[in-house]
Amino acid sequence: MQRFSSTFLMTLSIAAVVGWAAKPVIGADEYEYDQVHSSVSFKARHLDISWIHGRFNDVAGKFVLDREEPSKSTFQLTIQADSVDTANKARDEHLRQPDYFDTKQFPTIEFKSKKVRPIKGGYAVTGDFTMHGTTNEITLVLMGGKEHEFKGTKRVAFSTELSLKRSDYGFDERAIGPIGDAALIFIDCEGVRK
Repeated sequence: MQRFSSTFLMTLSIAAVVGWAAKPVIGADEYEYDQVHSSVSFKARHLDISWIHGRFNDVAGKFVLDREEPSKSTFQLTIQADSVDTANKARDEHLRQPDYFDTKQFPTIEFKSKKVRPIKGGYAVTGDFTMHGTTNEITLVLMGGKEHEFKGTKRVAFSTELSLKRSDYGFDERAIGPIGDAALIFIDCEGVRK
């Protein structure tokens, strides 16, 4: 009787392990930044009476969404600083110079997440934002995250707005006067996976 019980229990244990292993493991989904359907734009005050609008035309990134364990999700964004575009060639060239973005010395603007937590309608993402050779920790409130499939490609999108002070990133203080210290950043990011 004892031998039967031991054999029966061992059989149950093996069945449980096999059954657990047979269950599909839901992994995280990785999305690549879709440059065609995404944008990183900004606006800054000019002489404190109007706004200068611009965008960055060369942006790449990826994000990994783990819907079962959102804290394991990651977000990365890399902006080529010399792709700045304010619809004025002379101004854009000036913005690439050392008194502004200094794109030769600091070619990229980057964000890398360190902590992700779900919130209503999206995620709060804390990470390192590096611009002009200076890194500060910021938190992005990314709204969105619902997946949509179109023509065999799965897509998900997020949007966020934030305000950054150029003085926090080592910009030439003499150049902050005409163009205000604070810049408003708008990120609309659509990611794709197949």
